[in-house]
Amino acid sequence: MSKFFLIIRLPFLRVSGLAIFPFLFVKYKKPSKVLINHERIHFRQQIELLILPFYIWYILEYLIHRLRGKNSYYAYMNISFEREAYANDDDLGYLKKRKIWGFWKYL
Repeated sequence: MSKFFLIIRLPFLRVSGLAIFPFLFVKYKKPSKVLINHERIHFRQQIELLILPFYIWYILEYLIHRLRGKNSYYAYMNISFEREAYANDDDLGYLKKRKIWGFWKYL
């Protein structure tokens, strides 16, 4: 199921999955294909931005939404990386047709 990342199960996670290249941390023993695809989209985003800038951008977007008075959930759901991943995580062929910097249209 994984080619370029290692899946590690952490049952105490507060979320179902978390992609920190090259590790995919999952809460449950058998993560769904949709969850794996969602996190693989994040891996692609991370690679495109040379990993560290991805995390900086991610946190900055989150903080901007919070400073605008939005709650934590809204801020998270409106990060461009999350918007792209959620919009396409059920399309298991998305990464094959995705254009580079695909998250850009979700800004």
